[in-house]
Amino acid sequence: MISQKIREVAPEQDPLRMGMGWTVEDLSKPQIMVESTFGDSHPGSAHLLSLVEEAVAAVARCGGKAARYFATDICDGMAQGHDGMNYSLVSRDMIAGMIEIHAGATPFDGGVFISSCDKAVPAHLMGIGRVNMPSILVTGGVMDAGPDLLTLEQIGIYAAQCARGEITPEKLEWYKHHACPSCGACSFMGTASTMQIMGEALGLMLPGTALLPATSPALTDAARRAGEMVMQLAKMNLKPRDIVTRQSFENAVMVHAAISGSTNSLLHIPAIAREFGVEFDAEMFDKLHRGARYLLDIRPAGRWPAQYFTYAGGVPRVMEEIRSILHLDAMTVTGKTLGENLDELKNGGYYDLCEESCARVGLTWQDIIRPYDRPIGTDGAIAILRGNLAPDGAVIKHTACPKEMFSAILRARPFDSEEAALSAVLSHSIYPGDAVIIRYEGPRGSGMPEMFYTTEAISSDPELGRTIALITDGRFSGASTGPVIGHVSPEAAEGGPIALVEEGDLIRIDIPARKLEIVGMNGMHLPPEEVAAVLQRRRAAWKHENNAGSGMLKLFREHAESPMKGGSMR
Repeated sequence: MISQKIREVAPEQDPLRMGMGWTVEDLSKPQIMVESTFGDSHPGSAHLLSLVEEAVAAVARCGGKAARYFATDICDGMAQGHDGMNYSLVSRDMIAGMIEIHAGATPFDGGVFISSCDKAVPAHLMGIGRVNMPSILVTGGVMDAGPDLLTLEQIGIYAAQCARGEITPEKLEWYKHHACPSCGACSFMGTASTMQIMGEALGLMLPGTALLPATSPALTDAARRAGEMVMQLAKMNLKPRDIVTRQSFENAVMVHAAISGSTNSLLHIPAIAREFGVEFDAEMFDKLHRGARYLLDIRPAGRWPAQYFTYAGGVPRVMEEIRSILHLDAMTVTGKTLGENLDELKNGGYYDLCEESCARVGLTWQDIIRPYDRPIGTDGAIAILRGNLAPDGAVIKHTACPKEMFSAILRARPFDSEEAALSAVLSHSIYPGDAVIIRYEGPRGSGMPEMFYTTEAISSDPELGRTIALITDGRFSGASTGPVIGHVSPEAAEGGPIALVEEGDLIRIDIPARKLEIVGMNGMHLPPEEVAAVLQRRRAAWKHENNAGSGMLKLFREHAESPMKGGSMR
């Protein structure tokens, strides 16, 4: 094994490891890195140390020696409302970089990677593909819902209602104190939940272990089994790039369509694919989502909290329902194909246990994961829009968009920051028929923060939520709903057309036709050639000084690529 070869060329390793308590016998065992995002940073990571220890103990029982490594992630929720959000996407690339550093500086025979949330899970998946040693992912599950199934994504709506005087500050305070009753990822189909599911759909997790309730003994068992499995993977020398192929990514996107996953997956999946040597861009999302069945009735687009996902059968149940369109011969970390894993679960009583879980909350699995022949929708969840406003593309989660906004022509109201746009919405300066444009918030502008508060202020307004659109080169929370279009590319900081929009321009949205276009100026429709000529004149006069700041934000802004390619540093 590689760990033993390294010992031969680096004689300092043995004494250094013995200095931290390793025995002579430990030195010759298979060596496993257990990397996690454990830390007191947020509920998605605060509980992970117990899972780390479970995996470490399992490795020891199987004859290996594990070493614990940590690179704590941050929380988008805690970064909301201030400039801390600018660090969110940056953190993904930094954690992936630390995995590369940890595994590169001290090579191991295998790795168990333990994470839960928005940037941590994608970072771990990127890191797994980059270091390409036998590896398995364990995700830290999902928190319980609060009283009356209260979940965190509702807090933004209640905060906007309080700002408008629709509920009392005391009522908002009560919601805030009861929305997160346990550790785990937030209990809705946001980016954290989506990416946990993507990890299993890619074949890098044990079947049925994504999005387990964080308080469930099943999660502890998953960590134990992962520690056992990584020892087998190390002995087989079965590496991630031997497992994950283009077919694996196609499977993941079909699952993404079925669950109405987060738009942030459009940032993460292409970035992960690149680390596995697979070219997989946003166009493939759009192609695979067209005509795909949308089955999952989980918030924010559905009725139930995310903890119910596992009750209904989790990723295996979703895959069974869309089995006919999956690549069943795709390999997984079990050493078996996807089809073999699904058959084993079905024959082993897995779904009988799921039925019992559903019965305890008074539901059937069909209430949570619709059968294939009774879908919620039949055109996936994500659409890629293009046009002279977004030549390289923009993304919308159309399952969370009111049908009234599927085709509309709106008046442009451009703002050069989210703060200015949010102030206009809350002060009732935005009117039906407006297109709120937030720009200079892309990867090279401010690091690509999410526009969560503005989306919540709009979607919580019964009139604006169905009569205006939000269009940005930034991104959205996985909890966002409403007529919101993000990732507009090229971004404003690179001189994309979104930087040239002026007050009163006419913006056409056509989701069925996948169009996002400027079709007029000063409230008047113009032929395409005249629009192009006006934009050319504006471009000649356009100036923008991008203050990249310092430190990691500066490094990221200088090297980040287009959101349509994953928004990662190149």
